[in-house]
Amino acid sequence: MSETSESLRRKIDGASELESVVRTMKVLAAASITQYERAVHSLDDYYRTVELGLVAWLHQARAEERMGMETQSNSGAICAVVFGSDQGLVGQFNEALADFVIGSLNGMQDSKTVLAVGGRIEGHLNDAGLQVADHFPLPNSINAITSLVGRILTKIESLRERGEIAQVYLFHNHPKFGAIYEPVIQRLLPLDQSWQRGLTSLSWPTGNLPEITAGSVTTLQTLIREYLFISLFRTCTESLASENASRLAAMQRAEKNIDDMLTDLRQTFHRQRQSGIDEEMFDVISGFEALTNSG
Repeated sequence: MSETSESLRRKIDGASELESVVRTMKVLAAASITQYERAVHSLDDYYRTVELGLVAWLHQARAEERMGMETQSNSGAICAVVFGSDQGLVGQFNEALADFVIGSLNGMQDSKTVLAVGGRIEGHLNDAGLQVADHFPLPNSINAITSLVGRILTKIESLRERGEIAQVYLFHNHPKFGAIYEPVIQRLLPLDQSWQRGLTSLSWPTGNLPEITAGSVTTLQTLIREYLFISLFRTCTESLASENASRLAAMQRAEKNIDDMLTDLRQTFHRQRQSGIDEEMFDVISGFEALTNSG
């Protein structure tokens, strides 16, 4: 009886300690979600400004300059940049994204180069037979995202200069209202005619377009560089927000399971303890009756 009770007590203590860890991870995940969501929204105004700058350039650019952009091919070797996670305890976060990436790329006939952001997603992609050409560790804070984006852009530019890729697609989990997240795809490059049409459909906020006074090519290069940077920065922060939302949900499920287990363990412990008390009382009563009868 004693060994069984001690074993139950150890299990209860272990489960209680684990529950404390889970609750701490819940708090950290919830705080991280808020942090990354704010980072995403903080980009909205700047992203809008860059878009309007590109609209102004397209309205003012000479026909031959616009034609130079329109001749960019919307086919050719593909670079897929996939944002997953470096850590576990995120439910099906990486598995669902890997399935989405593989399904999307299977429908594209051109050759593919895959860049993975996060060790966990790299493993899932490799396991599925999709060879990862290069990988990047995820940043552990918002301040480190800028450095990551710079390294990814440098890698993409290097691949383009060597003629190894012509298209760039971003894959990540996007926060979704009413659900934790959903996997999405965004084409980052080329900046072709279809991309231009999407920009020119934006309405200018005033009745007068600004005039570009600096060199047209320099202005365009600066705006495109900012456009690519913001796109990657936002993709990374949305992925990190989704990751922490998935971790929060996983911790909530774990906490419920631990609570249920603790309830069962405590009930079993109290039943055994009560049974032990009943047996001891029975022994006392039996001994008392035996002494009384012998007297």
